[in-house]
Amino acid sequence: MKFLRISGIKLNLDENEGQLKEKAASVLSLSPSSVRQITVIKKAIDARRNKPPHFVYVVEVSVPDNFQFSGDREDGIHLQESGNISSEPCFSPIPSFRYRPAVVGSGPAGLFAAYVLAGRGLPVLLLERGTSIAKRKKDVRAFWEKGILNSASNVLFGEGGAGTFSDGKLTSRSKNPYSAWVKRILVEMGAPAAVLTDAKPHIGTDLLEKVVINLRNRLLAMGCTIRFEAQVTDFAVRQGRLAAIIVNGNEEIEVNQLVLAIGQSADDTYEKLLANGVRMEAKPFAMGLRIEHPQELINSIQYGKWSQHGKLPPAEYFITAAIPEMKRSVYTFCMCPGGKVIGCSAFPGYVLINGMSNSRRSGEFANSAVVVNVRIEDFALREGPLAGLNFRGEWEKKAFEAGGGNYCAPAQRLTDFLQRKVPQPIGKTSFHPGTTPVLLDTVLPDFTVRALRAGIHEFNKKMPGFITGEAHLIGVETRTSSPVRICRRSDGQSETVGGLYPCGEGSGYAGGIISSALDGIKAAENLINNLDYGL
Repeated sequence: MKFLRISGIKLNLDENEGQLKEKAASVLSLSPSSVRQITVIKKAIDARRNKPPHFVYVVEVSVPDNFQFSGDREDGIHLQESGNISSEPCFSPIPSFRYRPAVVGSGPAGLFAAYVLAGRGLPVLLLERGTSIAKRKKDVRAFWEKGILNSASNVLFGEGGAGTFSDGKLTSRSKNPYSAWVKRILVEMGAPAAVLTDAKPHIGTDLLEKVVINLRNRLLAMGCTIRFEAQVTDFAVRQGRLAAIIVNGNEEIEVNQLVLAIGQSADDTYEKLLANGVRMEAKPFAMGLRIEHPQELINSIQYGKWSQHGKLPPAEYFITAAIPEMKRSVYTFCMCPGGKVIGCSAFPGYVLINGMSNSRRSGEFANSAVVVNVRIEDFALREGPLAGLNFRGEWEKKAFEAGGGNYCAPAQRLTDFLQRKVPQPIGKTSFHPGTTPVLLDTVLPDFTVRALRAGIHEFNKKMPGFITGEAHLIGVETRTSSPVRICRRSDGQSETVGGLYPCGEGSGYAGGIISSALDGIKAAENLINNLDYGL
């Protein structure tokens, strides 16, 4: 037998996957009996406006050895010989060393770095400044329902990292062959099997909690030591190399090989790194607001008269707009169908928001970040590599004050924002702990506000109905990516401190669950390679 990959097979809403084999055989001009196996590799929805939505598949089939194919066919069908391009890290045992390696942070980068290190037989120490899932959920609920903030246990800090309270998107543009392996591990830990085939896979907060707990238990079984409420508060650097870390201000642990996966919100850790000579640089990021529409409205816009069809999932969108006169771009980010807008404060006196959804995406509202690119020169008058942190923090403080000083978020009807109207009471939103009507011009830089107004009008041209009195804007969305990059050498170590391996979102080299996990794997492999060479 030989294996072929067929891309572009279509099923309309009234067809089912049992018909894929027959369609594949037709594409190949074979009888259905000649197609002995068929496996779905990827499934996507084509929902171009005013056309019937349909599903598009990539499948792998087995055919007789003597079958000859001539490449691409008509109607967008593509054929290629199938090869196994997936891969996984090496898990053969390696010699032990005097000090066990440590991993700081239990987000995707830290968890997968620890997985690779433990898989090679190294006794990994995994440190997380926040709490375990069980306690973290209670603390987050207290914040959303009562506005009681726990700076050590919240949406940003705790087991699983900031991604635990998110939509759990697993999309990535990376061609890294480890991507499929990461998804397989997540499925083994309890993620839906569909993440292996969906073109836009997601897990959902309700299942992410279970996935993270199962991954923790597997790490423990592999010999990893995990400590919660263990914040690295300082670093001991001697002769340009990491020698030890200080935990919770009083415990010194000898560590000369450390994977740093702190996430992008640990401002206090960035400051300690800078004080210890770790080279960092400012980088561009994006900031703006989060927009919320009724999900039924988004379904109607995207699916048209087919919006009530039972096979269609809650509709998504991704829109971009260039604003040439401002040399800015405006785009939607982290769209959460059937989700919620949530408060993500981690430090007193700051308001920042994000979106999340559960696995079924069955909520009343759809939300998405609408953000504008922020260039380094926008905060160039400030000094130092942490200028971007300070810049976004200023606007998060303004949002806190505008919201009333009780972690309610400033919000405004979309139509009022576009018309620069004095804010009026707004309708129902999904946001917790609550919203306060505010003129949103006061909580964002002027260039961001002007670009948002222009960009949203462009969005409405591409997606008619986007501008509606039913939509609300909630602020502020400032943490789409890190405004800091921790500079690293080609071997993955910090440029200025040996033995330190920065990775994930906090290092400025990744964004999202998959890319962060891949960067954590890369950091672990670099650490192992350097151990093997005695570095």
